[in-house]
Amino acid sequence: MAEKGLTIAFAESATAGWLCSEFALTEESGQVLKGGLACYDADLKMSLLKVPRELIDEFTPESMEVTREMAYRLGQLIPADIYVTVTGLTTPGGSETPEKPVGTMFVFALIKGREASFRKVFAGNCEEVIRQTIIGTAELLIAELKNNRDIAV
Repeated sequence: MAEKGLTIAFAESATAGWLCSEFALTEESGQVLKGGLACYDADLKMSLLKVPRELIDEFTPESMEVTREMAYRLGQLIPADIYVTVTGLTTPGGSETPEKPVGTMFVFALIKGREASFRKVFAGNCEEVIRQTIIGTAELLIAELKNNRDIAV
């Protein structure tokens, strides 16, 4: 990202800011990282990011539809080239179902207007699920930036 002159911002739910914090540890973080929001509670998704309640009610706070909407709305708060958003289920008590068990994570990236995303079910405890999500997100971003050489400022 630094080589391409790109900046990044995050809105995180299930990872609660951990993803943004990992980016802060990189050598070029001052050039790349704009900032992030931890919107763990659905009310914050609505009040801070202006995600419509109807979308959350229809798809649940932990869904690709809500994760995608968060990315598009994050740009109204933080100017950046890349927006990354995360929702998911790291522990029981959310919107889990047999089709969406605990460990299901949704990641959406908006890279200079180009969409990339994944939905994965990770095994392990809360910390392990978050670590795997961070690794998966990094892999997604690296692949997108390598495969799309035309992405630049």
